[in-house]
Amino acid sequence: MEYHYPIDPDWSTEEVIHVIEFFRTVENAYENQIKASDVLTQYKNFKQVVPSKAEEKTMFKQFEKHSTYVPYKVVQQAQKAADNETISMK
Repeated sequence: MEYHYPIDPDWSTEEVIHVIEFFRTVENAYENQIKASDVLTQYKNFKQVVPSKAEEKTMFKQFEKHSTYVPYKVVQQAQKAADNETISMK
């Protein structure tokens, strides 16, 4: 499926890639399975681009509105899991 990714036009190409990769990781958690460590790595990269918690919440809500996938729940589940554990939101 194709989703709307919340992107800031002022970001560099590398920053856009980090944000998109994070949201694709969220998609994978809902549509397939993904390692918890992969989610946390992508979230760490995302936080380098979006360090503000308020901006993060806004972006998460925008993504959820367009996809129905909840990034917060994916990150939360990954943080509770062991690094080598596979998570799925199915």
